[in-house]
Amino acid sequence: MNSLKTTSNDLTGQLRRIGLRATAEGLEDLLARAIKQKWSSRQFLEEIARSETSEKAARNLTRRLSVARLGRFKPLADFDWNWPKKIDRALIERWLRLEFIEEKRNLVLIDANGLGKTSIVKNLAYEAALAGKSVLFRLASELISDLSCDSPLLRKRKLRHYGRADLLCIDEVGYLAYDANAADLLYEVVNRRYETGSIVLTSNRAFKEWNEVFPNATSIGTMLDRLLHHADVVLIEGGSRSTQTPAWRFSCRRRTHLGSRPRWIGTRPWPKLMASD
Repeated sequence: MNSLKTTSNDLTGQLRRIGLRATAEGLEDLLARAIKQKWSSRQFLEEIARSETSEKAARNLTRRLSVARLGRFKPLADFDWNWPKKIDRALIERWLRLEFIEEKRNLVLIDANGLGKTSIVKNLAYEAALAGKSVLFRLASELISDLSCDSPLLRKRKLRHYGRADLLCIDEVGYLAYDANAADLLYEVVNRRYETGSIVLTSNRAFKEWNEVFPNATSIGTMLDRLLHHADVVLIEGGSRSTQTPAWRFSCRRRTHLGSRPRWIGTRPWPKLMASD
Protein backbone atom coordinates (compact mmCIF):
# COMPACT_ATOMS: atom_id res chain seq x y z
CA MET A 1 0.00 0.00 0.00
CA ASN A 2 2.83 2.37 0.93
CA SER A 3 4.52 1.48 -2.35
CA LEU A 4 1.39 2.45 -4.31
CA LYS A 5 1.10 5.74 -2.41
CA THR A 6 4.75 6.53 -3.08
CA THR A 7 4.29 5.75 -6.79
CA SER A 8 1.22 8.04 -6.93
CA ASN A 9 3.11 10.87 -5.23
CA ASP A 10 6.02 10.41 -7.64
CA LEU A 11 3.64 10.60 -10.61
CA THR A 12 1.99 13.74 -9.21
CA GLY A 13 5.37 15.40 -8.87
CA GLN A 14 6.40 14.38 -12.38
CA LEU A 15 3.15 15.76 -13.81
CA ARG A 16 3.75 19.09 -12.08
CA ARG A 17 7.31 19.22 -13.37
CA ILE A 18 6.17 18.86 -16.97
CA GLY A 19 3.48 21.51 -16.51
CA LEU A 20 0.36 19.32 -16.19
CA ARG A 21 -0.89 21.07 -13.06
CA ALA A 22 -4.60 20.28 -13.41
CA THR A 23 -3.89 16.60 -14.01
CA ALA A 24 -1.56 16.45 -11.00
CA GLU A 25 -4.08 18.10 -8.68
CA GLY A 26 -6.97 15.87 -9.76
CA LEU A 27 -5.03 12.70 -10.48
CA GLU A 28 -6.85 10.35 -8.08
CA ASP A 29 -10.28 11.55 -9.24
CA LEU A 30 -9.21 11.30 -12.88
CA LEU A 31 -8.03 7.72 -12.47
CA ALA A 32 -11.19 6.76 -10.58
CA ARG A 33 -13.44 8.17 -13.29
CA ALA A 34 -11.42 6.51 -16.02
CA ILE A 35 -11.79 3.09 -14.34
CA LYS A 36 -15.47 3.53 -13.49
CA GLN A 37 -16.44 4.75 -16.97
CA LYS A 38 -14.05 2.35 -18.73
CA TRP A 39 -12.38 5.06 -20.80
CA SER A 40 -10.24 4.14 -23.76
CA SER A 41 -6.68 5.46 -23.91
CA ARG A 42 -7.87 8.14 -26.33
CA GLN A 43 -10.69 9.25 -24.01
CA PHE A 44 -8.23 9.43 -21.13
CA LEU A 45 -5.89 11.67 -23.12
CA GLU A 46 -8.78 13.83 -24.32
CA GLU A 47 -9.86 14.44 -20.72
CA ILE A 48 -6.31 15.42 -19.76
CA ALA A 49 -6.13 17.84 -22.71
CA ARG A 50 -9.54 19.35 -21.82
CA SER A 51 -8.75 19.88 -18.14
CA GLU A 52 -5.28 21.30 -18.85
CA THR A 53 -6.65 23.69 -21.49
CA SER A 54 -9.38 24.88 -19.12
CA GLU A 55 -6.99 25.34 -16.22
CA LYS A 56 -4.47 27.24 -18.36
CA ALA A 57 -7.19 29.55 -19.71
CA ALA A 58 -8.35 30.35 -16.17
CA ARG A 59 -4.77 30.95 -15.03
CA ASN A 60 -4.07 33.25 -17.97
CA LEU A 61 -7.27 35.21 -17.36
CA THR A 62 -6.31 35.72 -13.72
CA ARG A 63 -2.91 37.00 -14.84
CA ARG A 64 -4.40 39.37 -17.45
CA LEU A 65 -6.85 40.82 -14.92
CA SER A 66 -4.07 41.27 -12.38
CA VAL A 67 -1.96 43.20 -14.90
CA ALA A 68 -4.99 45.23 -16.04
CA ARG A 69 -5.75 46.43 -12.46
CA LEU A 70 -9.46 46.99 -13.00
CA GLY A 71 -10.45 46.80 -9.35
CA ARG A 72 -14.16 46.47 -8.52
CA PHE A 73 -16.94 47.58 -10.85
CA LYS A 74 -20.59 47.03 -11.63
CA PRO A 75 -21.55 44.80 -14.59
CA LEU A 76 -23.07 46.70 -17.47
CA ALA A 77 -26.25 44.63 -17.15
CA ASP A 78 -27.05 46.70 -14.03
CA PHE A 79 -26.61 50.08 -15.71
CA ASP A 80 -29.75 52.22 -15.88
CA TRP A 81 -29.66 53.32 -19.53
CA ASN A 82 -32.74 55.49 -19.04
CA TRP A 83 -31.10 57.70 -16.44
CA PRO A 84 -28.68 59.77 -18.58
CA LYS A 85 -30.40 62.37 -20.73
CA LYS A 86 -28.04 61.51 -23.57
CA ILE A 87 -25.95 58.39 -24.20
CA ASP A 88 -25.23 56.40 -27.37
CA ARG A 89 -26.15 52.95 -26.08
CA ALA A 90 -25.99 51.31 -29.51
CA LEU A 91 -22.40 52.48 -30.03
CA ILE A 92 -21.27 51.28 -26.60
CA GLU A 93 -22.90 47.88 -27.10
CA ARG A 94 -21.22 47.63 -30.50
CA TRP A 95 -17.88 48.35 -28.83
CA LEU A 96 -18.52 45.48 -26.43
CA ARG A 97 -18.11 43.18 -29.44
CA LEU A 98 -14.44 44.30 -29.37
CA GLU A 99 -14.08 44.77 -33.11
CA PHE A 100 -12.47 48.14 -32.42
CA ILE A 101 -9.40 46.43 -30.99
CA GLU A 102 -8.65 44.67 -34.27
CA GLU A 103 -9.39 47.92 -36.14
CA LYS A 104 -7.00 49.89 -33.86
CA ARG A 105 -9.72 52.45 -33.16
CA ASN A 106 -10.07 54.63 -30.07
CA LEU A 107 -13.03 55.53 -27.89
CA VAL A 108 -13.41 58.69 -25.83
CA LEU A 109 -16.17 59.09 -23.23
CA ILE A 110 -16.92 62.54 -21.87
CA ASP A 111 -19.32 63.32 -19.03
CA ALA A 112 -19.64 65.06 -15.71
CA ASN A 113 -18.82 63.10 -12.57
CA GLY A 114 -21.06 60.18 -11.67
CA LEU A 115 -22.68 59.34 -15.00
CA GLY A 116 -21.02 55.95 -15.48
CA LYS A 117 -18.12 56.40 -17.88
CA THR A 118 -15.54 54.68 -15.67
CA SER A 119 -17.70 51.60 -15.15
CA ILE A 120 -18.47 51.43 -18.88
CA VAL A 121 -14.75 51.47 -19.63
CA LYS A 122 -14.03 48.81 -17.01
CA ASN A 123 -16.68 46.57 -18.57
CA LEU A 124 -15.06 47.03 -21.98
CA ALA A 125 -11.66 46.19 -20.50
CA TYR A 126 -13.04 43.13 -18.72
CA GLU A 127 -14.65 41.80 -21.92
CA ALA A 128 -11.34 42.30 -23.73
CA ALA A 129 -9.48 40.36 -21.02
CA LEU A 130 -12.04 37.55 -21.25
CA ALA A 131 -11.41 37.45 -25.01
CA GLY A 132 -7.69 36.91 -24.43
CA LYS A 133 -6.54 40.49 -25.04
CA SER A 134 -3.85 42.18 -23.00
CA VAL A 135 -5.34 45.15 -21.17
CA LEU A 136 -4.04 48.03 -19.05
CA PHE A 137 -6.37 50.27 -17.04
CA ARG A 138 -4.75 53.31 -15.44
CA LEU A 139 -5.85 56.63 -14.05
CA ALA A 140 -4.31 59.49 -16.01
CA SER A 141 -2.52 60.59 -12.84
CA GLU A 142 -1.07 57.09 -12.34
CA LEU A 143 0.16 56.85 -15.92
CA ILE A 144 1.78 60.30 -15.87
CA SER A 145 3.36 59.66 -12.47
CA ASP A 146 4.73 56.32 -13.66
CA LEU A 147 6.33 57.95 -16.70
CA SER A 148 7.74 60.90 -14.74
CA CYS A 149 10.99 59.12 -13.90
CA ASP A 150 14.51 60.52 -14.06
CA SER A 151 15.97 57.70 -16.14
CA PRO A 152 15.38 58.09 -19.91
CA LEU A 153 16.06 54.38 -20.34
CA LEU A 154 13.45 53.42 -17.73
CA ARG A 155 10.92 55.83 -19.22
CA LYS A 156 11.51 54.34 -22.67
CA ARG A 157 10.92 50.85 -21.25
CA LYS A 158 7.68 51.98 -19.61
CA LEU A 159 6.49 53.63 -22.83
CA ARG A 160 7.03 50.32 -24.61
CA HIS A 161 4.95 48.65 -21.89
CA TYR A 162 2.04 51.04 -22.47
CA GLY A 163 2.46 50.69 -26.21
CA ARG A 164 2.33 46.88 -26.36
CA ALA A 165 -1.05 46.21 -24.73
CA ASP A 166 -3.94 45.34 -27.02
CA LEU A 167 -6.09 47.84 -25.13
CA LEU A 168 -5.00 50.80 -23.02
CA CYS A 169 -7.65 52.51 -20.87
CA ILE A 170 -6.81 55.96 -19.49
CA ASP A 171 -9.32 57.20 -16.92
CA GLU A 172 -10.00 60.69 -15.55
CA VAL A 173 -8.10 63.00 -17.90
CA GLY A 174 -9.10 66.47 -16.75
CA TYR A 175 -9.70 65.87 -13.06
CA LEU A 176 -6.30 67.31 -12.16
CA ALA A 177 -4.15 70.04 -13.72
CA TYR A 178 -0.69 69.13 -15.03
CA ASP A 179 2.35 70.87 -16.41
CA ALA A 180 3.55 70.87 -20.00
CA ASN A 181 5.86 67.91 -19.33
CA ALA A 182 2.86 65.77 -18.33
CA ALA A 183 1.16 66.65 -21.63
CA ASP A 184 4.31 65.59 -23.49
CA LEU A 185 4.33 62.24 -21.67
CA LEU A 186 0.67 61.60 -22.50
CA TYR A 187 1.38 62.58 -26.10
CA GLU A 188 4.20 60.01 -26.22
CA VAL A 189 1.75 57.29 -25.17
CA VAL A 190 -0.91 58.34 -27.68
CA ASN A 191 1.66 58.70 -30.45
CA ARG A 192 3.15 55.25 -29.82
CA ARG A 193 -0.28 53.66 -30.08
CA TYR A 194 -1.39 55.69 -33.11
CA GLU A 195 -2.79 53.19 -35.65
CA THR A 196 -1.13 50.32 -33.75
CA GLY A 197 -3.28 49.87 -30.63
CA SER A 198 -6.61 50.99 -29.20
CA ILE A 199 -7.08 53.58 -26.48
CA VAL A 200 -10.22 54.08 -24.42
CA LEU A 201 -10.07 57.39 -22.59
CA THR A 202 -12.44 59.18 -20.22
CA SER A 203 -12.61 62.86 -19.37
CA ASN A 204 -14.88 65.29 -17.59
CA ARG A 205 -13.64 68.15 -19.75
CA ALA A 206 -14.42 69.08 -23.35
CA PHE A 207 -11.43 69.01 -25.69
CA LYS A 208 -11.41 72.80 -25.94
CA GLU A 209 -10.74 72.89 -22.18
CA TRP A 210 -7.69 70.66 -22.28
CA ASN A 211 -5.48 73.75 -22.44
CA GLU A 212 -6.64 74.39 -18.86
CA VAL A 213 -5.71 70.83 -17.88
CA PHE A 214 -2.27 71.12 -19.50
CA PRO A 215 -1.47 74.87 -19.41
CA ASN A 216 1.34 76.08 -21.69
CA ALA A 217 1.62 72.67 -23.37
CA THR A 218 2.36 72.76 -27.10
CA SER A 219 1.64 69.08 -27.79
CA ILE A 220 -2.12 69.12 -27.09
CA GLY A 221 -3.22 69.81 -30.66
CA THR A 222 -1.09 67.05 -32.13
CA MET A 223 -2.07 64.64 -29.35
CA LEU A 224 -5.77 65.21 -30.03
CA ASP A 225 -5.20 64.79 -33.77
CA ARG A 226 -3.64 61.36 -33.15
CA LEU A 227 -6.22 60.36 -30.54
CA LEU A 228 -9.28 61.36 -32.58
CA HIS A 229 -8.16 60.42 -36.10
CA HIS A 230 -9.67 56.92 -35.78
CA ALA A 231 -12.05 57.37 -32.85
CA ASP A 232 -15.62 57.48 -31.64
CA VAL A 233 -16.54 60.14 -29.08
CA VAL A 234 -19.44 59.46 -26.73
CA LEU A 235 -20.92 62.40 -24.84
CA ILE A 236 -22.94 61.36 -21.79
CA GLU A 237 -25.25 64.00 -20.42
CA GLY A 238 -27.26 63.89 -17.22
CA GLY A 239 -28.46 65.95 -14.29
CA SER A 240 -26.52 68.04 -11.84
CA ARG A 241 -23.77 66.25 -9.94
CA SER A 242 -25.03 67.59 -6.60
CA THR A 243 -28.78 67.09 -7.03
CA GLN A 244 -29.04 63.84 -8.94
CA THR A 245 -28.11 60.26 -8.02
CA PRO A 246 -25.61 58.71 -10.48
CA ALA A 247 -27.03 55.87 -12.57
CA TRP A 248 -24.82 53.21 -10.98
CA ARG A 249 -25.51 54.33 -7.39
CA PHE A 250 -29.23 54.51 -8.11
CA SER A 251 -29.08 50.88 -9.20
CA CYS A 252 -27.16 50.00 -6.04
CA ARG A 253 -29.58 51.75 -3.68
CA ARG A 254 -32.62 50.32 -5.38
CA ARG A 255 -31.36 46.76 -4.93
CA THR A 256 -30.42 47.40 -1.31
CA HIS A 257 -33.92 48.66 -0.62
CA LEU A 258 -35.31 45.44 -2.06
CA GLY A 259 -33.13 43.46 0.32
CA SER A 260 -30.54 42.11 -2.12
CA ARG A 261 -27.03 43.27 -2.81
CA PRO A 262 -25.96 44.46 -6.27
CA ARG A 263 -23.50 42.34 -8.18
CA TRP A 264 -19.85 43.36 -8.29
CA ILE A 265 -16.89 42.15 -10.25
CA GLY A 266 -13.55 42.25 -8.45
CA THR A 267 -11.99 41.32 -5.13
CA ARG A 268 -11.84 44.43 -2.93
CA PRO A 269 -13.84 44.59 0.34
CA TRP A 270 -17.53 45.46 -0.02
CA PRO A 271 -17.86 49.28 -0.29
CA LYS A 272 -20.62 51.44 1.16
CA LEU A 273 -21.28 52.76 -2.32
CA MET A 274 -19.52 52.58 -5.65
CA ALA A 275 -16.08 54.10 -5.64
CA SER A 276 -16.13 54.72 -9.39
CA ASP A 277 -18.79 56.36 -11.46
